[in-house]
Amino acid sequence: MSAVVQAPAAHRDPNVLRWLGAYTTSVTGDVLYMTVLTWAAADVAGPAQAGFVLAVGAVPRAVLLLGGGVLADRFGPRRVLIGSDLVRCLAVLAVAGVLYAGGATVPVLCALAVCFGVADALFLPAVGALPPRLTAPDQLTRVQGMRSLAVRFANTAGPFAAGAALAGAGAPGAFTGVGVLFVVSLVLIAGVRVRVPDLPERRRSKSPWAQFRDGLRYLADRPGLSRLVAVVALGEMCFSGPVGAALVLLTEERGWRPATLSLLLGSFSVAGAVVGVALTAVRRVPAPRALTAAGLSATAVFIAALGLARPGPGAAVALCALLGAVSGVPMVLGQALLQQRAAPEYLGRVTAVTSLCTLGLSPLLLPLAGVVAAAWGVGVFLAGCGAVCLVAAALAASAAPVAPARS
Repeated sequence: MSAVVQAPAAHRDPNVLRWLGAYTTSVTGDVLYMTVLTWAAADVAGPAQAGFVLAVGAVPRAVLLLGGGVLADRFGPRRVLIGSDLVRCLAVLAVAGVLYAGGATVPVLCALAVCFGVADALFLPAVGALPPRLTAPDQLTRVQGMRSLAVRFANTAGPFAAGAALAGAGAPGAFTGVGVLFVVSLVLIAGVRVRVPDLPERRRSKSPWAQFRDGLRYLADRPGLSRLVAVVALGEMCFSGPVGAALVLLTEERGWRPATLSLLLGSFSVAGAVVGVALTAVRRVPAPRALTAAGLSATAVFIAALGLARPGPGAAVALCALLGAVSGVPMVLGQALLQQRAAPEYLGRVTAVTSLCTLGLSPLLLPLAGVVAAAWGVGVFLAGCGAVCLVAAALAASAAPVAPARS
């Protein structure tokens, strides 16, 4: 029997708003952390070593993501999120102390990157598994709209905040600020109360390895759900870094000014944020699968046009705004559908699979962007991203309806 029948509207539910505040501060902390870590590593050892430090942190995140999904389902996503925030807070504040003492070295920064990578592998599946435990299924589109708004805010405000912190207090002070954000997130998530119980004790008696195999079997036995996972993974893969890197390369290739790059990235984020706000006001979306497919198709068209139509700077900014708006729709609806269709006790493992494709493996596309841009131009890489979105659209359009999960 479901325990979320009479949940209040998500945008007026204090419990959901606490989760949103925790998520926003945590994601903003992530963005600040990446900027400050890159700066600190480049300052200590140069740009080449900075890239090495970032890569060291990406490896444990990709390797451990599926295991993080098992832990989220085994112990409950709220507990895992608290642990993730605590690890990141302590790690960042410890390195801030080392920097204040003047002892920054590449091994110290690598140790921080590894800790963060492990914590992210816990955070990503758990944050996707928690919303269905907080509110009713018909509120999940609103919740995902809020989540999208939080991500856009973090990606827009985070770099500016990091720059201000570095200019005003240096790397030690900036890392301290990041740690404070995780303290705030930790306090807020500790105040969240779940409406759907965590994993039954009898299922916790299984070993983690057995739960891992159960999660794979759960997806394999449900082709419709597996296809939905593929839609979400492919639809978001190119927007977890590769498109941003391509816009930097496109600006350089076309000879545009740095201010144009800021407008490209800003228009994309602002338009996506507007869509996120709009979707928080929607209780029920008609034909969400069809809208997801349509949004992915439009995304493919605009992203290919950005690279192949050779627009001027003003037109490129307008295209980025349209791209941010249309790509925001399938991102919100796809995640909401996934959370409605997957059983709560498996949602951590299901989210881990999508996170592995979008955030774990997408960094592998970053060097590909450079190689393709050097050989054939940035437009070809952006057209390839459009092709990935078209595949996701075709999967969304052809997928059979998936029955909502029972709590």
